[in-house]
Amino acid sequence: MTALLAVSHGTSSPTGAAAVQALVDAVRDRLAGPGTRVAAGFVDVQQPDVPTSLAALGADGPGGEPVVVVPLLLSAGYHVHVDLREAADKALAAGAHVTVARALGPDARLVDVLAARLDEAGLRDDDAVVLAAAGSSDARALADCETVAAALAERLGRPVTPSYVSAAAPTVPDAVAAARAGGARVVVSSYLLAPGFFAALAARAGADVTTAPLLTDGDPVPPGLVDLVLARFAEATSA
Repeated sequence: MTALLAVSHGTSSPTGAAAVQALVDAVRDRLAGPGTRVAAGFVDVQQPDVPTSLAALGADGPGGEPVVVVPLLLSAGYHVHVDLREAADKALAAGAHVTVARALGPDARLVDVLAARLDEAGLRDDDAVVLAAAGSSDARALADCETVAAALAERLGRPVTPSYVSAAAPTVPDAVAAARAGGARVVVSSYLLAPGFFAALAARAGADVTTAPLLTDGDPVPPGLVDLVLARFAEATSA
């Protein structure tokens, strides 16, 4: 038996927290039956943190069941390469069996949801599209976002400008202003997992339209996101 620990960033937004919990619940429902436990943990803001979550699963020492940590993070930045890796290494040193899966992005299933959100928002043929990601000081995370922007551009058949809410350039307001200088209506595609502080900043960046995040409280969880979490779990389990 292998447990799945779904680790998100954490948020102080009740709607954001509920949206992420709905994803975890959907993953649990898909894996219903004996053999796999599903739990949630956080790298920031909320509790339980990752070490506490591993301990609760009995994966902080020898004799516990194996655990795969699946980051509910769209890009592989500091939290994946440092925070989760350090927590896993500490558990491994204590004799536990812990594996860290890949971040969710980049992946075509995320592009599917982004395209669906743009369609819901009424994207027009002549709109300029700006992708709003969280941002990171880790160049690998920015490269992941650029890959998603390129894939979304190919899907839409038009340019998509990657931009960032924090820690990187161009910022979302700067990218929106540059797109508006071309005379087009500007649509921000929120490449953010759930409602919260960053989603609110993206919505205030000056675009004509801002899409909802990938997850929204009260709406069904996109099946593709559940598929993606399970795919990352399966990859790590087989490895």
